[in-house]
Amino acid sequence: MSQNKKNRRNPYGTWWLWALITCVVSFCILMKLTDYSSSIKTLRYSEFIHLAEEDQVAHVKIEGAHVAGTLRDGKLFEATVPHPFPDWDILRAHNVSIGVSHPISVMWYALLILLLVGLPVLAWFLFRQSRATGGNNGGGVFTMSKSRARMYLPSQIKTRFSAVAGAAEAKEDLADVVDFLQNPEKYHKIGAKIPRGVLLVGAPGNGKTLLAKAVAGEANCRFFSVSGSDFIEVFVGVGAARVRDLFEQARKHAPSIIFIDEIDAVGRTRGSGTGGGHDEREQTLNQLLTEMDGFSEDERTVVVLAATNRAEVLDPALLRAGRFDRHVTVPYPDLVSREQILRVHVKDVKIDPEVDLHKLACGTPGFTGADLENLINEAAIHASKKDQLTVKITDFEEARDRMLIGRQSKTILLSEQERRLIAYHEAGHAIVALMLPEVSDPLHKVTIIPRGESLGVTHSLPERDKHSVTQEELMAKITMTLGGRAAEELVLDSVTTGAASDFQSASAKARAMVCRYGMSSVLGLVHYDPTSRSFRYSGHTARLIDEEVIRIVNVCHERALEILRAEREKLEQLAMALLEKETMSAQEIYALLHITPRISHDLR
Repeated sequence: MSQNKKNRRNPYGTWWLWALITCVVSFCILMKLTDYSSSIKTLRYSEFIHLAEEDQVAHVKIEGAHVAGTLRDGKLFEATVPHPFPDWDILRAHNVSIGVSHPISVMWYALLILLLVGLPVLAWFLFRQSRATGGNNGGGVFTMSKSRARMYLPSQIKTRFSAVAGAAEAKEDLADVVDFLQNPEKYHKIGAKIPRGVLLVGAPGNGKTLLAKAVAGEANCRFFSVSGSDFIEVFVGVGAARVRDLFEQARKHAPSIIFIDEIDAVGRTRGSGTGGGHDEREQTLNQLLTEMDGFSEDERTVVVLAATNRAEVLDPALLRAGRFDRHVTVPYPDLVSREQILRVHVKDVKIDPEVDLHKLACGTPGFTGADLENLINEAAIHASKKDQLTVKITDFEEARDRMLIGRQSKTILLSEQERRLIAYHEAGHAIVALMLPEVSDPLHKVTIIPRGESLGVTHSLPERDKHSVTQEELMAKITMTLGGRAAEELVLDSVTTGAASDFQSASAKARAMVCRYGMSSVLGLVHYDPTSRSFRYSGHTARLIDEEVIRIVNVCHERALEILRAEREKLEQLAMALLEKETMSAQEIYALLHITPRISHDLR
C-alpha cells in the first residue's frame, strides 16, 4: 500500500503525537514556573522594612503594589506594599538597588507561552480535519457552508415509474415534469414556462421519496437529495450559504433535480420561530425563496422537488406560483393500489399458493405503502419462527392483527371471573355488529386474549374502500361500540371500567356528527370547531352541542340494549364458546349462531 493511501485512510496523521508533545512542553513550563514561585519567600510589609533597615536587602523591583527582591544572602522574597510606595528614603539610605516596572503576573507569562505553542497546533489540526471531512460534506470547520446534499449520477438511479405501485394520478402529474426536463425546447417554443418546483404532499410512508427518485430515473439527470434539517445550523448564515451552494452545484450539472425531503423543517411560516424574523431558519428560508425565484430564462433546467406531510405550516411565499408551481397529492393507496404494492413486495418472499393478495388488500384499508411492506416482512418473520417453508394466510393475519391491535400478551393472567366478563363484553360487540349487517363493517374475528392495551378485541374489517359514510353507518358504529357495556348491564350485576375506550370512541364519533358533519337537527348545518381561531361559538351553543352528543350516545346505547335483549340466547352461546376457544373467526361465529354469512360487496 502506498504512503498516499495510508494518509487518506488516517486523515488525522500524526495529530496525536503533536498533541502529546504540546502537553509535555506545557507541563514542563508550568512545573518550572511553579518551582520558581515556591522558592520565593513572602514577607509582611513590616518585615520587609525591618530587613531593609538592617541592611539585609540587596535589590528590589517594585511593580505597583508588589515588591520582589533579593536579600544579601541571595534568597528571594516578595511583599505587598502600599501604593504609591511611601518609604523610598529608607531604601536609598541603606543602599538598596531599586528597579521599577509595570506589573505583569507570572500567570500571564504562562498563558502567553501556551498560546504561542497551542495556537499553531490547533490551527494545523482544524485544517487537517477540514481536509479529511470536507470532501464528503462531513461538516469540517472550513466546509461548514458547503451543501450536505448527496448527488446521484443518472447511472446510480435505477428507480423508474414502473417500480412505483399505485399512485396513478401522482405519476401522471410527475410524468409532465420528466417531459419538461427531457424536452424543454418544446415548451419554450410555444411560450410555456417550465415549472420551477413541485411539492409532494402526503402522509408518511406513501412513497413521496420513491416518486422523486423515479422522476430523476425517468429524466436521466443528476439528482441532489437533501433533508430540510440539513440546512439548519447553530451559526447564523450557515443555512443560507448551504442553500446557495446547493443551487450553484445544481446549475453546474443542469439539467438536474433538487429534492428537499421534509421541507417543513426549513419552510415554516415566517414569524413562528423563537428569534422572530432574524433566526437562522428564517434566513435560510429567505435564501431558498430567492434561489427558486432567481432562475433566469436562459438558464438550463433545474427543477426543485420537495416533500412534506404538513403543507399547512409552510410559508405562503413558498407555495405561490413561480416557486412551487405544482402541488401533487400522494394519497393513501386505494384497493387496486394496495394489491399492486403487495405484489411488488412479495416478489422475493415465498408465499403459500392459497394466499389471496386481493383479499389481503381488501382487509388493509388505511395502510400506507410502508405499512404494507412491513406487513409482508412481519408475516415472513412469523413464518420463519415456526420453521415454515412458505408464508401462509394465518401468518399475514397475525401480522395484521399485531399491527392494528397489538402484540398478544403472554404475561397477563386473568381470573375466571375476569375471563367471563371479557367474554360477555366482546360477545356484546359481536352480536350487535351481526344484527346490523347493512350499516356496519363485517365481523372479522373475536378474541378474549389480551392484545396490546386491550383485554379483548372484536375486530371488524371494511370489505371495500369507503370515501363517505352515511349517518346510519355512523349510528351503527356507535351502537356496536356500546354493545360491550350493554352486555355487562344485561348479564352482570354491575358494570366495569373495561368500556372506557369504547366511551371515548363513541363520544368522538357523536361529536363529529354534531360539529363537523351537520347530522344534528338541533345544531343544523354549521361547522363547529373548538380549535379554530377564526370561528368562536357561545357558551349556549357549547351546551347544546354537549346535550346533542349525549342524546346520540344514549339513543345508540338503548338500541344496543334492545338488540341484546332480543338476541339474549345468541349472546350466551357466543360468550360460552369464547370462554372455551378464546378466539373465533367470523365463519365460526356464523356457524355457531346459525346466521347466514354476509354477502360480500367487494368491488374489483
